[in-house]
Order: sequence, then C-alpha cells, then structure tokens
Amino acid sequence: MRFVKGFPATTMEEYQLNVINVLKHAAKYFGDREIASRLHNGEVFRYSYGEAYRRVRKLADSLEKLGINPGDRVGVLSWNTHRFYELFFAIPGMGAVLLEMNLRLHPKEIVYVANHSGAKVIFVDETLIKLAEGIAPHIKAEKYIIMADGDLPETKLENVYSYEELVKNGDENYEFPVVDEHSAATACYTSGTTGNPKGVYYSNRAMILHSLAEIHALGLRPDDVYMQLVPMFHANGWGLFYPATIAGAKLVFPGRYAVDALGPVLELMQNEGVTVTAGAPAIFLPMLKYLDSLEDPPRFNLRAWSGATEPPLAMMKGLLKYGIEVIHAYGATETSPLVCYNFIKPGLEEMSEDELWDMKRKQGIPVFGVEVAIADENGNFLPWDGKSIGELYIRGHWITGEYYKDPRTFDSFAEDGFLKWWKSGDAATIDEYGYIKIVDRFKDLIKSGGEWISSVDLENFLVAHPAVFEACVVGIPHPRWEERPLAFVVLKEEYRGKVSREELLEHLSQRFAKWQLPDEILFVDEIPKTSVGKASKRTLREKYREFYTK
Repeated sequence: MRFVKGFPATTMEEYQLNVINVLKHAAKYFGDREIASRLHNGEVFRYSYGEAYRRVRKLADSLEKLGINPGDRVGVLSWNTHRFYELFFAIPGMGAVLLEMNLRLHPKEIVYVANHSGAKVIFVDETLIKLAEGIAPHIKAEKYIIMADGDLPETKLENVYSYEELVKNGDENYEFPVVDEHSAATACYTSGTTGNPKGVYYSNRAMILHSLAEIHALGLRPDDVYMQLVPMFHANGWGLFYPATIAGAKLVFPGRYAVDALGPVLELMQNEGVTVTAGAPAIFLPMLKYLDSLEDPPRFNLRAWSGATEPPLAMMKGLLKYGIEVIHAYGATETSPLVCYNFIKPGLEEMSEDELWDMKRKQGIPVFGVEVAIADENGNFLPWDGKSIGELYIRGHWITGEYYKDPRTFDSFAEDGFLKWWKSGDAATIDEYGYIKIVDRFKDLIKSGGEWISSVDLENFLVAHPAVFEACVVGIPHPRWEERPLAFVVLKEEYRGKVSREELLEHLSQRFAKWQLPDEILFVDEIPKTSVGKASKRTLREKYREFYTK
C-alpha cells in the first residue's frame, strides 16, 4: 500500500468535525423536538433540543470558570439520563475529554481508570455518591459535581458543586471554541479478562463519521423516537444518541433500570412511542420473558440493534411477534463501536425462510468507513469462503490505533505499511457475500481432539429449546480430548424440574455431531456476568476446570 498526495482541493478542509455541532444543528433546525428523561422517582422530565443546547452552553461556561481546560479528562459516574447526554456535548465542546466510568467494574478498576486517565473532575449522579465516596481517597480528582433532581445531598466528598447550580449560573451566550477534530472527545476503558482495563480515546472526527454511518445503517429519521437502553458509561452507549440527534429524532432516556424489573422501561417505551433502540441479549432476553408473562402484552413498531453477543434466533423470533425487529450488529470498545450490521442484500431474498433466519445469525456486512480481513496465527490473510476460520482484523476511520499508555498495544495491532489492523481476538469466517460470522472468541473456542467446537453455536441452539431461558458453554480440560464442552443452562421458571439433560442433548443432536455435544449439562439458577453483561466464561472455567479430570 502506498500513500500519495494529489492536486490541492478547494473545499474548506479547515472546517472541523466537532461533536458540539451535532447538538447545535439539532437546536437550530429541530429546536422544539422533545427529549424525555425518566427521573429517579419515576417521573418524566421533558424539554427540547433548543433548551438542551442552552443548558449545555451555560454548563460549559461554568466549567471553564471552574478551571476545566482543553485536554482535561472529566469523569462521569451516571446512568442513562438527560444530564449525561448534555455532558457528551459540553465536555468535548470545550476541547476536554468525557471519561466514561463503567459502573459495572470493580471499584479498584474504577480507581485505576480515574488515575490512569488523569481525571481532573468527576460528575456523580446522586444515587452513586457512596460509590464516589468509596473511591475518592484513592484517586487524584480535584472536584466533584453532583447531578441531583432536587437539593444537593449531603456527602463526604470534598470540593463539591451542584450540576444544576452550574447550569443556572452559566452564560447561555457562551461560544464554543473550534476544536481540532483529531482531539479526543470521549474515552472508554475496556473491561478485559486479564490485567487492568485498556484506554481507548475517541476523536471528534471519529465520533462524527461514526454517527453518519449509524444514521444510514439504522435509517434514522426525524419522525423516529430513539430510546437509549445501552449504558452510556460504556463504548459511548454505542454512540446512537449522536446520530439520533443529527436526525432530529425524539430522544428517550430511561434513567436507572434493572433487567429483573423491566416493567417501567417497557411502559416508558410504549408511552413515548419508541421506534428505535439498541441493546444486548442480556436485556432483550428478560424483555421477551416479561412480555411473554403478560396477559395483554403491548405491541410495538420497533427496530432494535442487538450486539455484545450473538442474539439467539428464538429470542429474535419471540420479540418479532410483539413488533420488535431485532437486527444483529457487531462492534467493540475499540471500534467506537459499530463495525457491521445485518441486512439481506438484494439478490438473496429468494432464500428459504430457514436460510434467511440463518443469515440473520451472522454479524453482517461492514459499514462504509470500516475495512475487515481474517488472518491465521501467522498474520496471513484467509479466503472469504464462509469456512476458513481466522482472527478478525479491523481498521477504519473510527477504529482505535493504540491503547493509551499501555504496553499491550504491541500485541494488539498488526502493521500494514503506514496503516495498521486492530486484532479483535474474535474467531470469524467471512462468506462470499461479505457477511461476517463470529464463530467465538479465540479464548472461548473449544478444541476437542484437534477439532474446533463453537461455544456460541451450542449456546444459541440450546436457547432455541422452549424450556431454556439462558445458556452458556465453556471448554473444560479433559484427560483424553484436551478439552470438552460443559454446558450451563438456566431454565424458564415454569419448566424447572421438568426438563432433563437427555432431552436437551437430544435437541442439540438435531444440529450437532455426537462428538460436538457437551459431555455434561448443568442446570443452574443464574450464569455469572462480566461488567458489560456477557456471560463470564472465565469464572466458569476457573470454577469447573477439574470437572472432567477428577
């Protein structure tokens, strides 16, 4: 690959791609469009893009007077609220960096993130004050700003300010600077399975280009109503509130919610007329379970991106009967996160219904701005034949090129001339149509007798059984076969004690060869989760590593 410099352009190359211009545009052309945010007491706060932009300008003015400067890192401990949304504009708009502090990380890891990033100020939701008080003695932040719906709560934190007071006292005529578009706008730390989290810093340019790709991919329009289900404290909440704002869509923020109490969220979704959302199977599976439990369940007209892990077909089919179309998408913290999404290309519609559903299991086709390849262990590229399994390599306009001050950068990227590839760690195939299929994480692939078994495929076919609510399969050391699959199954409540391992093995044998079947299926009450809601296979492997060798 070579780099050349051609004839000079006459376009305004100095016109910078700045995140703040997203909200500025919405306030100017969709100023009355509503934003609805569920407060901690269950009430819904309503305002508009125009009002949000005024608040953001006043907040930025006050933050500048507090001593926040371009390049400063500003941490946020919060749920999906309108205030967190405002911070995604106010902080980058000043040239500072919004640091997403993942609430699901262990407090020691949150301390690491705060100190490694050099966070100068931390915003804290009023419900998270105890968490902030617990980490405060161990971090170097100078000030704390409390986001509260009422009066400022009492706290042991020092140098405390009120979010609403800062908004109230700021100048609504504050002029945002023009920020170099290559400057970091936001930052997120990956929750790796080993070692401390790794820092990914996203530029203003990356966020704008990523947003434009998402507008196209989801077909966002001004008449859409977008609900922010994905936690905004991780991977930019998948970044979808940015393109929804560009489109002039109505925004809905559910605040704090729990997957075991989804009634208020679904009620909000119905009352606000939500048409677009995104989330992981970890939220959509309980949502399906809840809807199935209702005597008179609501119907929606909703398209929903599903990421993090492959969505089980049973879940996709189940939600579709309630008017929720689940669209498979794929990405990672390092990819801002969108890489690809699933749709049926023209010319493939003539497939049978079963073939089309099988296609929907794939992660999809990369969006423009992202390039992919699959490579063997030596870095040699493999053919796109739908069979060759290799590590998925990714690069593009919004893909990270290094980890912030982290030596693990060296092993995570492959050089290719003046460009580089991010090595995802995902084992994948790419078919002749360009569809990516993640077979597994390389560390989760099960090698039995020299042959590979996909834990993901086993899990998703287990969930296709009507009695199974959730499943997880891991490879456990075996004295003869190196590794053998061990399955963990959570049954739906009405089936508990009524379904045997033999019945589930018979179900699996419809699709898998005998040697691919788990040697054992254990029925459990719950499956441990990671900080991003995925099954914690590492926890299960460590706990059961002697299960087949005793």
